[in-house]
Amino acid sequence: MNSVSPTGTQVHLRLGDVTAQIAQVGASLRGLRIGEVDLVSPYPLDVPTPSCSGVVLTPWPNRVRDGRWDDEGTGRQLAISEPKTTTASHGLLRYTAYAVEQTEGAATLRATVFPQTGYPYLIETSVAYVLTADGIEVTHTLTNWSDSAAPVALGTHPFPTIGDVDPHDLVLRVPAHTVFKTDDRMLPIGTRPADPDLREGVRVGDVSLDTGFTDLVRDPDGRVRHTLTAPDGRTVTLWQGEGFDFVQVYTATNYPGTPLAVAIEPMTAPADAFNSGLGVRRLASGETWTLEWGLSFA
Repeated sequence: MNSVSPTGTQVHLRLGDVTAQIAQVGASLRGLRIGEVDLVSPYPLDVPTPSCSGVVLTPWPNRVRDGRWDDEGTGRQLAISEPKTTTASHGLLRYTAYAVEQTEGAATLRATVFPQTGYPYLIETSVAYVLTADGIEVTHTLTNWSDSAAPVALGTHPFPTIGDVDPHDLVLRVPAHTVFKTDDRMLPIGTRPADPDLREGVRVGDVSLDTGFTDLVRDPDGRVRHTLTAPDGRTVTLWQGEGFDFVQVYTATNYPGTPLAVAIEPMTAPADAFNSGLGVRRLASGETWTLEWGLSFA
């Protein structure tokens, strides 16, 4: 049975012993469990989404400096949605209630970005969550119904975990060769080589991250795989498909119900991409872009 909370209707999915909760607001993956083990850090039903947990971020992820960007010669001014950094943060659908279509083990959520201050484009979006025997697969689509080409990017903000393990003791692996250097507003000002220890695995309790990465290592099947591994060898893997060429990793000490939580955020573009152009795709009128990622447990 679905329920209602500050994040809208809660969609409950089940496939065998795999269960998930999807929040209507932000189309957020707010829970994933296999048996009695949480694979996404849960949070109370009666609070708004903490730390943007699980939310779909589009038509841009992360921050746009001062909300201003150049649209092929036309200056645009987005609303400032993160006053502490004077930026436009995490797109235009973070607080939108999506339309939901549901079956027992799958759900598709749809929302439209309508032309508005600083973004004069009409973008139809959907996200499909499908349970699998070992986790979940997620498919996003973006379709441009504007009369002209529209700049778009997309990210998502899941907090993977292995819920019966102290999160400090999980080992994080991020297969990236380059990290973005940032200013005091968490906006990119350059790049440097990534710490090679992250590619081998670091204990989560030993690092503090709010960091964007690129030059990701893809496996032969074209997917990038990040992992969290418990001391007993159990592993949750977050994979990101083609088009997701960036990732943000964030360690949170203020996440409800846990002393430490880790967000691994697949992104098609990094912070301030509407100004740098990195990863931004201009969809032709009528064109659709499809992107995939997922979580698995072994």
